[in-house]
Amino acid sequence: MKVISFAVPCYNSEKYMEKCINSLLAGGQDVEIIIVDDGSSDKTAEIADRYQNEYPDIIKTIHQKNGGHGAAVNAGLENATGEYFKVIDSDDWVNEQSLLLMLKALKKALKDNAELDLLISNYVYEHVEDNTQNVISYKGIFPQNRLFQWADMYRIDPIRYIIMHSVTYRTSILKKCGLKLPHHTFYVDNLVLYVPLPLVKNICYINTDFYRYYIGRSDQSVNEKVMVGRIDQQLRVTNLLLNAHDLSEIKKVQPKLYKFMAYFLSIMYTITATLIALDGSDKADDMSKELWGALKQKDKALYRKIRYFSKAFFMAMPGKAGKKVSKTIYRLVRKVYKFN
Repeated sequence: MKVISFAVPCYNSEKYMEKCINSLLAGGQDVEIIIVDDGSSDKTAEIADRYQNEYPDIIKTIHQKNGGHGAAVNAGLENATGEYFKVIDSDDWVNEQSLLLMLKALKKALKDNAELDLLISNYVYEHVEDNTQNVISYKGIFPQNRLFQWADMYRIDPIRYIIMHSVTYRTSILKKCGLKLPHHTFYVDNLVLYVPLPLVKNICYINTDFYRYYIGRSDQSVNEKVMVGRIDQQLRVTNLLLNAHDLSEIKKVQPKLYKFMAYFLSIMYTITATLIALDGSDKADDMSKELWGALKQKDKALYRKIRYFSKAFFMAMPGKAGKKVSKTIYRLVRKVYKFN
C-alpha cells in the first residue's frame, strides 16, 4: 500500500508537467503518481506514457475524454490506492525536502494507528514573472507537529485561509463523503477542501513550505481577466459550497468547525461578489441577486454573518459607488498579496 496518491490533472501540459512530476518522484516508493491526461491535444499523453514506462511502480497514467479539472480529479481519486490523497496541478510543483517531512509524518501516523484525517502544510505563491514569492504559513493558527481537533484551533485568520493546496486528506475520508466534482467547471478545488471537513476528526499541521503555486500564465484560471470571464463557474461552485452542508447543524455540535467553515464560505462569497462587480455587465446585477438570494433563503443567520464580513473588508459593497470601492480594494489587496 502506498502512503500517498498524488493526482496530477493534465490538459495540454507539455510545457510544464515534467517539473511537477519530477518533484513528486522524490517520494520514491512511498508515493503513487496518477497522471490524468484530460483529452490533451499536445504531447501531454506521450510524456505521461513515457513516465509510466520509466517508473511503472510509481506512476500510472489515465487517458480520458476532456471533462475539465473536476473530471480529472474524480478519475485520480477513483484510481487512488494510497492511504492519503492530494491533488497537484500540473503547472505547480512541490518542495522535495518538505515532501520527505510530510511522508515521515504520514508514515508515523500510520504506524501509530493515529487515524490522522487531515494534514495541513504551507503553500507558496511562486510569481515567475518577477521571481518573487509569497509564503502562506499557518503558524499561530494551528498547533504544530501533533494531532489536534477542531476545538484546539487557536484562531481564524481570513487572510491566511486554507485552500486545496494546503491540505492532504485521508483517502477514505474523501470517498466516504462522496466527493464528486462537476465536469467542465473551474474552481472546483474549493469543493475538494470544503466538502470533507465535517468528517475530519484528527488533524496535524506541519510548518513546512510544501506546495509551490505557480502564478504568471495569462491563461491561468486565477488570472483576473480569466476569472471574470468565468464568473458563471465561480457562481456555480459557490452555490455548490452553500448546499454541501447545513452549517446550522454543525454549529450545534462543533462550534469551532462551524466558525472555520463559515469563514471559508465568507471568503468565497466575497470573492464571487467582487468578481461580479469587476464584470460590470448588464447581467451582473442578476448574478448578484442570485448569489445573495440563495444564501438568504437557505440560512438567514449565515447570510447576515457573510454580508457583514464582505462589507467589513470593503470587497462586496452595494450600489455603483460600492462596486467602484470593491474594485479598488480588490486590486490593492491583489497588488500586496499577489494571489493572481
